[in-house]
Amino acid sequence: MRKTKVPVAILVRVSTVKQETSRQISELRMYAASKGYEIVEICQETVSGNANGDERDGLRRAEALAIEGQVKKVLVHEISRLARRNSVAHHFVETLEECGVSLYWHAQGIETLLPNGKRNPAAGIMLALLAEMARSEVELLRERINSGLREARRKGVKLGRPKGTTLDRKVFLQKHKDVLRQLKAGQSVRNAAKITGRGVSTVQRVKLALAA
Repeated sequence: MRKTKVPVAILVRVSTVKQETSRQISELRMYAASKGYEIVEICQETVSGNANGDERDGLRRAEALAIEGQVKKVLVHEISRLARRNSVAHHFVETLEECGVSLYWHAQGIETLLPNGKRNPAAGIMLALLAEMARSEVELLRERINSGLREARRKGVKLGRPKGTTLDRKVFLQKHKDVLRQLKAGQSVRNAAKITGRGVSTVQRVKLALAA
């Protein structure tokens, strides 16, 4: 008799559009394949790990799959990808457990439910520890940034980008030679910006530098 594959969902998260989920997905796909799991759905989201639960579309979708009985496991790469807020992480895990669904996180290779369906005490302790570490990591980074800004202000350092370009005129024009070419061809500032993909303000600065 053919053994039924365990249905699973993969949950991945990144904080910004500049980041990619490909590595998380690839590694979790490989793990699922090694276990013979059937991937029902990949739930992806681009949102801060500090977001509230109701802002987490991917998390809510994974919950829905568990509640509807479509999956028996949810796979995440690491706890920080699940959430950086203890309340969100713990609520999610509790919801899964109520549905008899296990959460597996790849970094430590741990599941919240044992093969017999009972809670894994070691996973509960590890979850609490890692969730707290994920939250503390963000707070520590924020404090370091603020501390650096305070020290810079104390020393009289001007923060933020300087107004206008600080480059030598020839260097500046060389850097934006594509814009220069369009302006010399008679294109307007707006058209030159569209053609080169540069901002209008950048093209205007090139035009001023050209006239200097």
